[in-house]
Amino acid sequence: MDKKGGGPVELDSLSLKWGTLKSWHLHSEKGVELLRRYHDLGTSASAMTVRDTPEQKELICQIIDECNCPTIYLDWDGKDVSKDEAKRYVMEYTR
Repeated sequence: MDKKGGGPVELDSLSLKWGTLKSWHLHSEKGVELLRRYHDLGTSASAMTVRDTPEQKELICQIIDECNCPTIYLDWDGKDVSKDEAKRYVMEYTR
């Protein structure tokens, strides 16, 4: 149940690949707004060719924090990690 006693709270999902966003399913207004800001800065259709700016990396970290899910999926590694590990992955990823 949500905090207001309504229906069940929907869990978000987020997966990362090559140090950037691969797929997502966000429900909160803040999460959707952060995602819009990320895309407004420019991105590629393929995660493999994306070169995120420092501002975009920070937005991804904010999206991770806002994401209503216990873990984040690292697609290339095939595993779920904590939000802190996911943010470290984004900020430290190099090609």
